[in-house]
Amino acid sequence: MLRYRDASVTDADAHALLADYFAERAVGFPAAQGEYRPTWPAAEQFTPPAGVFLIVVDESGTAVGCGGVRRIQRRPETFEVRFEVKHLWLAPAARGGGEGRRLLAELERRAIEYGAQEIVLDTNASLEAAGGLYRSSGYVEIEPYNANPNATNWYGKRVG
Repeated sequence: MLRYRDASVTDADAHALLADYFAERAVGFPAAQGEYRPTWPAAEQFTPPAGVFLIVVDESGTAVGCGGVRRIQRRPETFEVRFEVKHLWLAPAARGGGEGRRLLAELERRAIEYGAQEIVLDTNASLEAAGGLYRSSGYVEIEPYNANPNATNWYGKRVG
């Protein structure tokens, strides 16, 4: 089983993992949607209590994945406190054992600790495994809450 380490997005491991994540997305991004446009996260958005960024570490101490949650604008209709999952990624060798689900659950737990009433995320339809993970974890499709040019699907889950 993997463990988690709180980190800044400027940490060397975080930077390397995010670079690998962005490179993988660029290669697999649907050509019909144009060019993949990575957005490097801002450290202050992933610093408690505004959010948190986690590094996933294997038994040998090697960083093999990452993910974060950050507080975003309240839900306009109900003013519920919203947190957004960002950059949930595992290296290919760390996939397939349920670690993505455990990482998502840990990010949700942290967001709830910081007051989340709803957790949202965006993804691309080409990421079929990610979409399946989100739906099987209780997320439902919602209206777009941002203008992310890389996203085709938006999900939300009421919590707290």
